[in-house]
Parts: sequence; structure tokens; C-alpha cells
Amino acid sequence: MSACGHSAHEDRDASAAGCCPLYHEAVELVGRRWTGAILRVLMDGPLRFSEVAQAVPELSDRLLSERMKELESRGIVARTVKPGPPLRVEYELSVMGRELEPALSELERWARRWLSPRRPVRVRA
Repeated sequence: MSACGHSAHEDRDASAAGCCPLYHEAVELVGRRWTGAILRVLMDGPLRFSEVAQAVPELSDRLLSERMKELESRGIVARTVKPGPPLRVEYELSVMGRELEPALSELERWARRWLSPRRPVRVRA
């Protein structure tokens, strides 16, 4: 079975037709601007909005809010209101979001290996 839930035979047939739509949707979702950084900081545990903003300082509050709402609506992030005073809102990865951790950790490992500024770019001819 492949990542799209097809047999190897079905994958060969699908590859002739193009990219798996579910794979493409997943890459587009996780690859949206700043989404990977948000997911990465939430991998360490629940955080308040301001803590996520501090962990990703280049990200504006407006865009962070937009991404958090999108991730919550897709079921990747869970939003929990903690009774107060003061009232607190925490964000954490849902079960679905936690299942992304191995893929995101592998991507991080790959990036450290291949995108490191110390490493020269290798081009095969």
C-alpha cells in the first residue's frame, strides 16, 4: 500500500495520470507559509497564542491567527479554553497533528543535512 492507500499496481497507473491528489493536498497544507514553523513549535507541547508568536517572531499576529484557525478547522490543531481568571487559550497538536510528527521531524533532519549554510550545494550532471 502506498501513502495514498493504493496498491503498487494502482500507484503505477496513478503515476501515469499525475500526482496523488491527497498527497498534493497534504503537501500544500503543511507547506503553506509559516505553517511548518507553527507545527514545529507545537510539537514541543501546548502553547498559548503569545508563546507561539514568540517562538516564531517573524510571523505577524494576523497571519498566525489565520493559520491557527485553518489548522484548527482541518483538525490538525486543537484549541482549548482554560477557565480563569485569567481566561487562557492553549493550542496543541490533535491526534491527527501528532501523526505528522515523524514526517516533520524527518523533514527537519533533511533540512539540517542538505540546507545547512556550511554545506556546499551538490549538483549532479
